[in-house]
Amino acid sequence: MLVIIAVMTWLGVKLDKILGLSTPVFTIIMSLLGVFAGIYTAIKDFIKH
Repeated sequence: MLVIIAVMTWLGVKLDKILGLSTPVFTIIMSLLGVFAGIYTAIKDFIKH
């Protein structure tokens, strides 16, 4: 879960830098997507076991 969040946040930071945005729009979006993906994966794993 932590790896998913970290990778998505890193991608958001990189996208913001590449596009030269003054506000961290992609960092916020990608971080939230990472959190939701991590929670989804964790819940899916808990339900399996």
